[in-house]
Amino acid sequence: MAVIHARQARLADGWAVNVRLTVNAGTISGLETDVPPQAGDTRVDTLLPSLGNLHSHAFQRAMAGMTEFRQAGRDSFWTWRDLMYRFMDRMTPDQIEAIAAQVYVEMLEAGYASVGEFHYVHHQPGGAPYDNIAELSERIFAAAAQTGIGLTHLPVLYTYGGAGQAELTAGQRRFGNDIDSFARLTDSAASALRDLPPDARIGFAPHSLRATCPEDLSRMMTTHGQGPIHIHIAEQPQEVRDIEAWLGATPVAWLLDNQPVDGRWCLIHATHMTQAETRAMAGAGAVAGLCPITEANLGDGPFNGPDYAAAGGRFGIGSDSNVNVSLTEELRTLEYSQRLRDTSRNVMTSGAGSVGDFLYTAAARGGAQALDRDAGEIRTGKLADLVAIDSQMPALCALSQDNLLDGLAFAAKDNVVTDVWSAGRHVVSGGRHVNRSTTFSNYRSAIRHLLDI
Repeated sequence: MAVIHARQARLADGWAVNVRLTVNAGTISGLETDVPPQAGDTRVDTLLPSLGNLHSHAFQRAMAGMTEFRQAGRDSFWTWRDLMYRFMDRMTPDQIEAIAAQVYVEMLEAGYASVGEFHYVHHQPGGAPYDNIAELSERIFAAAAQTGIGLTHLPVLYTYGGAGQAELTAGQRRFGNDIDSFARLTDSAASALRDLPPDARIGFAPHSLRATCPEDLSRMMTTHGQGPIHIHIAEQPQEVRDIEAWLGATPVAWLLDNQPVDGRWCLIHATHMTQAETRAMAGAGAVAGLCPITEANLGDGPFNGPDYAAAGGRFGIGSDSNVNVSLTEELRTLEYSQRLRDTSRNVMTSGAGSVGDFLYTAAARGGAQALDRDAGEIRTGKLADLVAIDSQMPALCALSQDNLLDGLAFAAKDNVVTDVWSAGRHVVSGGRHVNRSTTFSNYRSAIRHLLDI
């Protein structure tokens, strides 16, 4: 049992002062307001529900900053992808584990308590399976165990190299599985996941419509009856054109018409949608998985935020390529992308009021749904996924409760984070992860060997 006392906290129904939480077996078992701290309490300034990072490719953290050199001609998502394939093809299991642990430490220090690992590197360079088909999934599990982050593992089905069941390219062979080998992989991963704490989850992820086919997707749905389902959808205009030419409909429209899309689903990016698709996706109850920093870095384009929010759509945020792991930057980039497109201000909200509060609380709830975690709010019975911030930092000290989440979203850096609990595990204290030094040492060694430095 642990007890946390906060000078103030953003509870499910609003702000409260002098909040005392009791945490048992990873969940909030008691909640009192207007009470003084007691001896032995962990005391913090401002307590918030922590966000879940709903979309990560951990291994891409190692190439941050390496793809910003303009090539001859026009750079695009597709030229970036070619560079990523070449980089990834050199990684060993030890290096993948060390990189994942480092990025999970960075996520926790930024204020995330959990992560959805969209895991598609399964095999050896060249495509041959490891003796243990779930070897690289187990390396992700090891990284999660080292860091204490809450993990929703999402093994990725990646069968084809492009729309129309194109052959895998050389750079994609580490990803490739047919339905039968993918079933063996997910069964093995699910068995190994039992060694993690009980809040760990497993789902599955058809990578995209272009990397699978309708028959395989339908078969997956019959054999994977539980857990979250994540899919890349409509990230790039070329992808939309290719799917429409092949399947006769745009990706979002085809998916909504041909699969039972509901609250289990998280549609990653969903960048290029019509207004009708936007409203239909919101009505389905799925979560839009938005990764604003990566979407800006790759030139994807902005999400249709105003229409989606007005239709009651659910969303969360993810760090995707991990080029810059920052919870506050994701929130502000999401809103700023809307402002730049619409030449307007205070856009990404469902009505009048604090944009920061709407962004933060909606992303907390949406991220929890997408990761199948009973979290996203501070209330009795919820997982103790919590983040404490210091409201006396310069970016926040002039703000009232009504403006505090505006300050967090638009003025603060991640250094306002003092403490993080993931399912009650106190993994960040004083702004530092408890295993930061060891994790960084392992990461630095892995990178030196990877780059032959």
